[in-house]
Amino acid sequence: MTEESPQTDGGTDRADEPTADVALDPWGSASVGDYADLFAEFGIEAFEAVEDDVPDPHYLMRRGVIFGHREYDAVAKAMANDEPFAALSGFMPTGDPHIGHKLVFDELIWHQERGGDVFGLIADLEAHSARGMSWPEIDEHARDYLLSLLALGFDPEDGTLYRQSDNREVQDLAFELGAKANFSEFEAIYGFDGETNISHMQSVVTQTADILYPQLVDEPKPTVIPVGPDQDPHVRLTRDLATRVRYFKVTEAFASFELTDAERQLVRAAYDALAGAVGDSEDDETDPAGDVRCEDAAEWLESYEPPEPSDDGSEGPEATPLADAKPTTLKKLRAAGKEPLRPRVRFFDRNATDEAFEALIDAVEGEKRVFEGHIDAFDLSREAAEALAREVELDHDGFGFRQPSSIYHRFMSGLTGGKMSSSIPASHISLLDDPEEGYEKVKAATTGGRSTAEEQRELGGEADECPVYELYAYLLAGDDDGLTTEVYTECVTGERLCGGCKEQAAELMREFLADHQEKRAEAEELLADLDIDLDSDRRGTGGEH
Repeated sequence: MTEESPQTDGGTDRADEPTADVALDPWGSASVGDYADLFAEFGIEAFEAVEDDVPDPHYLMRRGVIFGHREYDAVAKAMANDEPFAALSGFMPTGDPHIGHKLVFDELIWHQERGGDVFGLIADLEAHSARGMSWPEIDEHARDYLLSLLALGFDPEDGTLYRQSDNREVQDLAFELGAKANFSEFEAIYGFDGETNISHMQSVVTQTADILYPQLVDEPKPTVIPVGPDQDPHVRLTRDLATRVRYFKVTEAFASFELTDAERQLVRAAYDALAGAVGDSEDDETDPAGDVRCEDAAEWLESYEPPEPSDDGSEGPEATPLADAKPTTLKKLRAAGKEPLRPRVRFFDRNATDEAFEALIDAVEGEKRVFEGHIDAFDLSREAAEALAREVELDHDGFGFRQPSSIYHRFMSGLTGGKMSSSIPASHISLLDDPEEGYEKVKAATTGGRSTAEEQRELGGEADECPVYELYAYLLAGDDDGLTTEVYTECVTGERLCGGCKEQAAELMREFLADHQEKRAEAEELLADLDIDLDSDRRGTGGEH
């Protein structure tokens, strides 16, 4: 085990523990052994890098329960500057909502309280196609999910709730996105094969439309998808599709030839070094850009030693190490010879109509060069170019989507040890459990305690391995960081014994469930007033498809 880093609740970050599988399956058992591997394997970034930019972070963020993100800095920036942003997550109605689902409910509500446009959806098409749920079963479970979400504080007047099967805009968008996806891609991402039913594949495309739906309702804006890491395949696919349907692709360029991302980093390093050297010359009054040639950059790059890829995977799982890109970069620079090396932004015509491409040409101000399939602009920043491309696209009936962001929370351990499973009632607590039943489940839970009280007092408990401590950190302590710190410290120092700790947690769980179910009853009237069909008349069979 590697050295543990302290968390604000007094716990530790166990992301570096060596363990086995990090495959992400949206329909499999929700379990990830080594969260650190997700950074390297899939390009998920550590949340702590962006946490300081989040105004008044949620306690799940402060305690390291939310451990990773993709481009959440865009959402945090919008939140801090009172600019539009959105949050969306979906719930597959295949059983009772439980305390694991509450993590996502809370994340949606927190973003709503901070001014976001928040969407909660019932993934009924997915439940029917991937899990073979009958429509009456789906209706019943959908009702339970929505009641718990409302009881926890979701404001339906400021947010949007819907079912996939009833949202024509989502289904129409899914059709358009499906034109940019193919089976080989689904095979690689999800492991689909010749036995996978077509409706299951269709439900995947529908989920990508769900993720982009907040940008369709009003305008393209930073949008976060709070999920467990098992749902990351959907996020990655949607980020790809969001760019594929765009009219224009905007990249940084330096010359007439094209570069990969890694090659572009190397050319940027060469240009910055050479342009800076020219610009520092007291005798040279010419534009530094005009004095940097491709052959000069090749000569400089020949002796340059690129840095190694970062250990945290922040460059992304498919990023080419810069050292590997050096030979191809040198080849391109040498072939260009004396061509000037000048930074520019390049607009590629990806899906634009002729009218939209002409409009973009007219909209680009300053020095520019127009080619058959792209435009080079020399006086625009990358950010300004992205904004201009989106504006022209929207003016010509395009989507203008931004890539969605995401945040990832750790999975809760089962009360009986191992994974929390809805198929093992003793391992989880349903939000519909009788308060006394919840009390008894906690009292019977596995702990991270020692074999005897004497050994516990001598060695301390193992709070980092304790499902009961997780209950405090994820749920029972609420916003009270002091309580989680107290429980953790007293446990690992041997001052706290498991019997008393479980009794306290069981009492808190009983109180939480009683309060939650009272609020669920109050939310019945609110749910009845919503424009959402919970008694669908769709035809179809249950059972495995």
